[in-house]
Amino acid sequence: MFSNLSQKLLSVFDSLRKRGVLTEEIVDTAIREIRVSLLEADVALSVTRAFTANLRETLIGQRAIKSTTPEQTIIKAVYDEIVNLLGDTSDLQVLSKKKSILIAGLQGTGKTTTAAKLANFLKTKFRKNVLTVSLDTYRPAAIEQLQKLSQRNGIDFFDDIVLGRDDPVSIAKKAAELSNKYEVTIYDTAGRLHIDSEMMDEIGQIKKIVEPDEILLVIDSMMGQDAINTAKTFNEELAVTGLILTRVDGDSRGGAALSAKYVTNCQIKFICNGEKIEDIDVFHPDRIASRILDKGDVLSFVEKAMNDDTLSEIQNIPTGKKFDLNGMEKYLKQMEKIGGISGFLKFLPGMNRIKEHLKEANISDKMLARQIAIIRSMTKKERIDPKILNASRRRRISAGCGQPVSEVNRLLKQFDQIKTMMSKISDNPGLMQKMFQK
Repeated sequence: MFSNLSQKLLSVFDSLRKRGVLTEEIVDTAIREIRVSLLEADVALSVTRAFTANLRETLIGQRAIKSTTPEQTIIKAVYDEIVNLLGDTSDLQVLSKKKSILIAGLQGTGKTTTAAKLANFLKTKFRKNVLTVSLDTYRPAAIEQLQKLSQRNGIDFFDDIVLGRDDPVSIAKKAAELSNKYEVTIYDTAGRLHIDSEMMDEIGQIKKIVEPDEILLVIDSMMGQDAINTAKTFNEELAVTGLILTRVDGDSRGGAALSAKYVTNCQIKFICNGEKIEDIDVFHPDRIASRILDKGDVLSFVEKAMNDDTLSEIQNIPTGKKFDLNGMEKYLKQMEKIGGISGFLKFLPGMNRIKEHLKEANISDKMLARQIAIIRSMTKKERIDPKILNASRRRRISAGCGQPVSEVNRLLKQFDQIKTMMSKISDNPGLMQKMFQK
């Protein structure tokens, strides 16, 4: 989401690389360029003004440190200001004690999916007994969607709904009577294409009935400035307690995320970055700031890997001499599981600077699927003993998977490299655990 902003800020920092001393002139030049970068990333004008004003005040009062360059000084100041702008990390222990959560937002922001993701998060993270309730009678498909997502993941769904007779307020009343049997009840309210008085009156009545401990507003990160205006209006009407950003993995400019907290004074509590039920993460401002400045986010990667049971799966892959192409297939599947190559690379430092090189090298998520297809075109004997793969066998595999022989050769070369790595792990059994220690 932040790649556009990242590229522009990195360009600003690169221009400072050869400067020897941080002067007021250099600060003013950098501030002007940073201001333009923020505005082009759809950051609200009021937020941009406050951000650059605070940044300038910090930098002008900055004492010169011999061991740091102007570039390093400004990067550190920008990082601190981004963290300050985004607010604090949500206290999960406080959230886990909430009994009633109301989900609000416009239609098309991913509200219903987010309600299911949050329910699953509370169920798996805190072992909570959760009930989901759909109050969207205007879009019957939303009721069915939340029901299927809930049931598929072992979450109870309130199904005492008679379409055509029950309205959202009456459903809320019936569900509220049942909610005492559950540790958490999540109410998914109806969205609209725009904010209107009728919608606000209805959700206001629902709020009085369910008495929510938490009112979470779902914002689509792709909406840009519209998302900020929406958040502001909802907050004024409902007294929103927190925000959830959806489609963070999209191609938005990132302005909504940087503006939302400042404009609404509401904490961003979660971000959703995919379609899977587990694709919801606690919002960490320091990690987002690190990604924006191309410093990577190893902690989030480790947490994601461990949450997906990737560590245990990797540990079950044979190492040393026992590592074969069956193990290679398992290895590639685990890469897919954590979001593919792009999902892995986005957590690493310096990736924003070399994205174009990755495209030129044809390194993409599709490459994983091609490599798995190549392995599946081999016989059992060939997977166990790749040394028997002569030219004719490689041509047969190429024809079977629809990939050129060069791709088969590339896979086998990568297999040799990974096998060497696996041999090192075999020689040091504790190495993998150390790699994934928090």
